[in-house]
Amino acid sequence: MPSSPLLRTLPLALVLAFGAAHAAPQAELLEQAKKEQQPYLDTLRDLVHIESGSKDVEGVKKIAEYIAGKLRAQGAKAEVIEPTDIYRLDDTPEKVGPMVHAEFKGKGTSRIMLIAHMDTVYLPGMLKDQPFRVDGDKAYGLGIADDKQGVALIMHIAPLLKKLGIDNYGTLTVLINGDEEISSPGARNTITRLGAEQDAVFSFEGGGTDGSLRLATSGIGSAYLKVIGKASHAGAKPEDGVNSLYEISHQILQMKDLSKPEQGLKLNWTVSKAGTNRNVVPAEATAQADARALRVEDFGALEKAMREKISHKLLPASKVELKFEVRRPPLEANAVALKLAKHAQGIYDKELQLPMKVMDKATGGGTDAAFAALKAKGGVIEGFGLSGYGAHSNDAEYVQISTIAPRLYLAARMIQDLSQGQIK
Repeated sequence: MPSSPLLRTLPLALVLAFGAAHAAPQAELLEQAKKEQQPYLDTLRDLVHIESGSKDVEGVKKIAEYIAGKLRAQGAKAEVIEPTDIYRLDDTPEKVGPMVHAEFKGKGTSRIMLIAHMDTVYLPGMLKDQPFRVDGDKAYGLGIADDKQGVALIMHIAPLLKKLGIDNYGTLTVLINGDEEISSPGARNTITRLGAEQDAVFSFEGGGTDGSLRLATSGIGSAYLKVIGKASHAGAKPEDGVNSLYEISHQILQMKDLSKPEQGLKLNWTVSKAGTNRNVVPAEATAQADARALRVEDFGALEKAMREKISHKLLPASKVELKFEVRRPPLEANAVALKLAKHAQGIYDKELQLPMKVMDKATGGGTDAAFAALKAKGGVIEGFGLSGYGAHSNDAEYVQISTIAPRLYLAARMIQDLSQGQIK
């Protein structure tokens, strides 16, 4: 008969019937995961109480040192890395926050990476009015759902494995990003390089309100158009000018049909600016567009098509410039990821009797897991974090405490089973 603490309150007949139909959880592992709940909450409180907005580089350094120190105390080789290979986006600040890179060595051969991010969207000084607090099954705090809960989970997985003598993995790599909320300009290349070396990458962004795992997300791109014309008096000598507003309007209209919604490719112009005075032919005009894609190669094809379009000008004397950024590539599900996710779903459904959806179609964008998957041969899964709500929402961000033990259990079981070759 199953010995799970989750079943001890059920009537005997129901337990017997239940045991015949479902696999029992590993009782000791589940019990230890439950015991980690309060230590986990203590860690989460400490993380929330270190302000670490993406552009608050000193704050990010402070939280990075805290995390690295805790991981070293657990037996990892851990370091704080200052990014040197920075992908400069239109809004990238001069300095970006560091990463924490750590490795735990086991006795096996599997290579598994756990990723999360420690930066938030909040400004310095906001913490004093919104400290960490617990209200029933919810823990509140700035950045708690996105993504300090994920950092805390990763920080409690190694101790859990150690208590149970689970060391059959080869290398357990931890990478905590410090600039995720500004599109990971400093961390993206490191995430991609390390992701290519792994058998599996588990990303600890939150599992939403229903605990879903995600195998696919949309990619996010940005396009910037700039037209240089020539100013002149709009009333007396318009013919002496080169109207940048006319040219940029022409360019935008040329590109209105580049979207392919049936393929998930979208290009929408959203911001435009031209001119300084009513009676001056505008010398400069700019425009910005938002782009989305479901496949990595679609962004390359879109940029190529846009560059072909701008060669066709309305005003030959104008100068047209295009800059295209891949802010985040799409995350695409591969066969290994599908296999891993099916196994995770079985653990949740059959052992913990908790529902879990696996989303293999893109439902949004913005995940470091996509960088990890760019050159990966192994599987990459997003959403290993706690259930919660209110990311980026002042006074409303929380996680569900009741999901701590199940998520720790799931991560430990996936590491164990993958390392033992039990995921087929």
